[in-house]
Amino acid sequence: MTAARPARPAVSAPGLYSPSPGSGPPPARDARTERLLRGPVLGTLLRLAGPNVLMTTAQALTGLIETYFIARLGTDALAGMALVFPMLMLVQMISAGAVGGGMLSAVSRALGGGRVAEANGLVWHAVAIALGLGALTTVAALLAGPHLYAAMGGSGASLAAALAYSDVVFAGAGLLWLFNALAAVIRGTGNMLLPAGVMCAGTAALIPLSPALIFGLGPLPQLGVVGGAVAVLAYYAAGTIVFAVYLWSGRGILHPPVRPPALSRRALGAILRIGAVSAIVSATTNVTIATATGLVGVAGPAAVAGYGTGARLEYLLVPMVFGLGAPLAAMVGTAVGAGDVARARRAAWTGAVIAGLLAEAIGLGAALRPEVWLRLFGTDGGMLAVGAQYLRVVGPFYGLFGVGLALYFAAQGAGQVGWPLIAGLLRVTVALGCGVLALRLGYGLDGLFLGLGAGLAALALVNAGALASGAWLGQPRKAAAPPPVPLRS
Repeated sequence: MTAARPARPAVSAPGLYSPSPGSGPPPARDARTERLLRGPVLGTLLRLAGPNVLMTTAQALTGLIETYFIARLGTDALAGMALVFPMLMLVQMISAGAVGGGMLSAVSRALGGGRVAEANGLVWHAVAIALGLGALTTVAALLAGPHLYAAMGGSGASLAAALAYSDVVFAGAGLLWLFNALAAVIRGTGNMLLPAGVMCAGTAALIPLSPALIFGLGPLPQLGVVGGAVAVLAYYAAGTIVFAVYLWSGRGILHPPVRPPALSRRALGAILRIGAVSAIVSATTNVTIATATGLVGVAGPAAVAGYGTGARLEYLLVPMVFGLGAPLAAMVGTAVGAGDVARARRAAWTGAVIAGLLAEAIGLGAALRPEVWLRLFGTDGGMLAVGAQYLRVVGPFYGLFGVGLALYFAAQGAGQVGWPLIAGLLRVTVALGCGVLALRLGYGLDGLFLGLGAGLAALALVNAGALASGAWLGQPRKAAAPPPVPLRS
């Protein structure tokens, strides 16, 4: 008696490049792609996530390093950084996790389906998108920055510090976009080591470079908060050069042409269709924190600095989960491109459990000992009080934040980000709606922060429910029941 074949999924997500069974010989794939498709789910995910978590943590530390040194300039400088940080993280999250995720997804699905030429062409399309969106970011930041930071509660010296830093760092936004675009297409091939090495080396270089430019050293002038921005731009410029040399030297799976080809609407759409929706999802985190910063701002600059410093730990979770989410998206995208939807589902749930446990451990630690984190950035009494209040209330919800983010990256890899968009918008609605209502009812900052935690819970529940119900990967068909055995007389 032969073993029954496993049942195929009942539905496949629309718009994906899934091969038709029995349509011909399987497409030729390189060894790295085959490992994404055939290796054990947990082992493969952990092997890829190790260097990537290290990489994204190092990238997050670039902001923390300069914040550590800028805090030595005083509370006004720290408050100015708290005003700019949500916008800088928004650009970082959109360029790396949203539009960059669209680039990663398109490349991984093309390689999973054996379409290597298509994957090579996507590299130049990623560069074109990065340069265009980088220019738009610069113009938007220069025009809207003063009004935005003032609306968030900035005034006087804190607003001046925010504008000084913002004008410089966003003038070089094209470097940030190009850096993350090239890193994304490399990660789409399953190579997590090169981006990890570049980002870790850059972070190590920032440790002496940032204070040298902020406080002055030898021939280097004392630039104050501007020095931190200059150091970060130098980091992105050096990393972009390394990625470009790797891609166009033909050392990896991708071999893009030296001269840029004519841009294809189909290729641009394959990236932007996912990236545009993902950008809205990424914006929900920053809109929530930026709006909450404005609500906290009525209590003064020390309260803004305290909430901004506490919420920075939440921002740190995003790149840490992205360290797991990028290989998760590559595994899901490659599996979907090859038509193995069951493997994509297993990978998505595995990544969600790991991310949830990691984020919850950090959140509980911060809730129990908030001063360990907060005193890294200052000792002002008002800042410490508000920051600890935030971490004690919201920290226990961080595990749900990790689950929601991981499933967002999994859906992104599959090219289906509609439900994560709904989850992100619901998070903003729940968090700010409950927070504003709590303030009006007199529950103070505790009520506002509890609303922010409820928003994180909504994010996780919607994304998990969508995957469990088969909303974006479908449900496997149940195996047909065997025919009844006739009873003997």
